[in-house]
Amino acid sequence: MNRKLIIGALLAAGIIAGAWWLWPGHDSGSGSLPQLLTDIRGRAQDAPLAASGSFFLLYVLTAALGIPGAVLLTTAAGAIFGTLQGLVMVSFASSIGATLNLLAARFLFRPLAERRFAASMERVNAGIREEGVWYLFALRLVPLFPFFVINAVMGLTRLPVRSFYWISQIGMLPGTLVYVNAGAQLGRIDSVTGIMSPTLLASLALLGIFPLLARRLVAMLRVRRRYARFRRPQRFDANLVVIGAGAAGLVSAYVAAASRATVILIESGAMGGDCLNTGCVPSKALIRSARLAAWQRRASEFGLSAGTSSTDFGRVMQRVREVIARIEPHDSVERYTALGVECIRGKAQIISPWTVTVDGREIRTRSIVLATGGSPTLPPIPGLEDIPHVTSDTLWDLTELPKRLLVLGGGPIGCEMAQAFRRLGSEVALVEQLPNLLSREDHAVSAAIAARFADEGIQVLTGRSAQRFERRADGGRLHCLDEKSELELDFDMALIATGRKARTGDLGLEALGIALNPNGTVAVNEYMQTSLPNIYACGDVAGPWQLTHAAAHQAWYCAMNALWGRFWRFRAGDSVMPAAVFTDPEVARVGLTEAEARASGMDIEVTSHSFEEHDRAIADGEARGFIRLITPRGSDRILGATIVGSHAGDTIAEFVLAMRHGLGLRKILSTVHIYPTLAEANKAAAGAWQSRHLPARLLRLAGYLNRRGLRNGNS
Repeated sequence: MNRKLIIGALLAAGIIAGAWWLWPGHDSGSGSLPQLLTDIRGRAQDAPLAASGSFFLLYVLTAALGIPGAVLLTTAAGAIFGTLQGLVMVSFASSIGATLNLLAARFLFRPLAERRFAASMERVNAGIREEGVWYLFALRLVPLFPFFVINAVMGLTRLPVRSFYWISQIGMLPGTLVYVNAGAQLGRIDSVTGIMSPTLLASLALLGIFPLLARRLVAMLRVRRRYARFRRPQRFDANLVVIGAGAAGLVSAYVAAASRATVILIESGAMGGDCLNTGCVPSKALIRSARLAAWQRRASEFGLSAGTSSTDFGRVMQRVREVIARIEPHDSVERYTALGVECIRGKAQIISPWTVTVDGREIRTRSIVLATGGSPTLPPIPGLEDIPHVTSDTLWDLTELPKRLLVLGGGPIGCEMAQAFRRLGSEVALVEQLPNLLSREDHAVSAAIAARFADEGIQVLTGRSAQRFERRADGGRLHCLDEKSELELDFDMALIATGRKARTGDLGLEALGIALNPNGTVAVNEYMQTSLPNIYACGDVAGPWQLTHAAAHQAWYCAMNALWGRFWRFRAGDSVMPAAVFTDPEVARVGLTEAEARASGMDIEVTSHSFEEHDRAIADGEARGFIRLITPRGSDRILGATIVGSHAGDTIAEFVLAMRHGLGLRKILSTVHIYPTLAEANKAAAGAWQSRHLPARLLRLAGYLNRRGLRNGNS
């Protein structure tokens, strides 16, 4: 006979025998629960060794076979044997049974798992070697999954059996005590009034709050473990040190200073960070000049004489610098010093969770905020270092307008700059590896921008993979491929706009053990805490957005939690985050795209309103673009809104407000909008949704009553 069948039969027989011995139903005629417990306890008192052995065997076999019901058996142990004896029995029986369950899974399934999923299992085992003991302890103390599932999964790993046993023995002990004690108190009920016993009520209350207490204990132990190798200072020089004086760092410092905290702000470069010096501010200043150049060429549309179309690029760049200089005082050392912030110029390094060094100066602080931003990434394309190229950071050093500009990357930066330089007079070719420009947007959005670019003379090449660059006397040449052929593009200057990465180097994060995400950003929780809870991160260094307003939003939570998290923590609410691309027409979105909603399995409706029908857009000569609204089928709740059109970044605000505060399209429709404004298009889009959801029966009734009124003049 098959050995597995014999083993299975013996195990089943053991369970049946243990249950039969303990169950008094074969010689008891009473069916009430109190009498049943009394009979079982009586049998246990008459033959304590046999009763204890039978129950122990029953528990071990139940756990070994992965049969659900551990909570019931644990509670029964307290009711039958009392708290102390029940605790000892269940503690050892559950650990032994769990270990047998692990061995069974390891014997039966691990060889197969390691053969079929070798790479995955190697990663799992690497994690087990580093964190397995602690991870198992946390699961035992706060069971996120049934224990039999944990046993089986651990059986597939190479966690040592001895480690598994003692961790299970210790980790399950607190929970076992709570359940055994609750069973013991329930077993003592002999009347209705016994239900109101303070001891029983306290036991049941402990049963309810134990998971919360255990979760808090696990979190506390986890934190203590991370900090164990560091020595906490006896006193501090600051409440908060902020590293990075871009949008995120400045807001963090401002909020903390407003709370009368002692704040130190450290910046290695220029105050204001990327946004002021190389990002939002200069790019929008350049786009403004380019837009005016485009309007100048369209003067005849408005009955005006067209002026000169030449570009004084040096003057354009001078104006960019003037705009930066005018905004600069808002982010200056002088302003923040006046607010009470100590500003230090230098490169910061974190040497402990509470210690930051800057040029030899050691600063001890209660909390730290990482706000170091991001920097452009350069793709590993052969020959890139040999050709003239700039990034979004170095673009502003140009002194002459490139005659032929190659833009590599069709994201927001690439699209904005491609159009701006084309309008200023450059011949522009834009190369994007993905099938569409602005790949995060719906196809209709990408198509609208691509069509506008084509109308303006931008050579748009999507689905093209850059293979190599080569240096030429007058600039460079790009060799790129699509599925069918190779194309060569000559240029004077290349703008590399293929993405940005978090700036985390040389901060000391690796030595501290601060976790990073796979994309290189600092991993944070919903309170913006890193894996060392007194160190926070916000803005581009934390992601997931590379947006100035997102950085400022996160920074408020960083500062408040860093200062007051000991008393009350604030969960960062970032489910409604708008974004805009400042091309012409602008693209603005909040919430889900149609593709994202359908990919998640939602049953949705898409409502569109075209600016071709909108009075103000027609009057302005901007009758192009649309509004797209995503709603659940049959509901006016807004899941997402996209606007392609003039001033889309401004007009999207109404939908952002509505989504943030749970207002539906009917609320927008019932709101008075000024005529004629572009914002009125929001109401028109809401009206388009409403027109598809008018009650058909009521409309038929209204038509009938109106027709009847025409026939009956006296009614």
